[in-house]
Amino acid sequence: MTQKAAAAEARVPRQPSRSDPFGITVLAAIAVVMLAWIAGLVWAAMAFFNWLVA
Repeated sequence: MTQKAAAAEARVPRQPSRSDPFGITVLAAIAVVMLAWIAGLVWAAMAFFNWLVA
């Protein structure tokens, strides 16, 4: 009985996955913020070592 129920449950058609504009926007915003953060860290390191050598 449970095998029949599991088999019937497994055949339920799923909706095709579609792109979520809000999710893509959030991921893009996170990527931009991460790139800005990394660029700031690189700039700070370069400024520090430039100050250290000078």
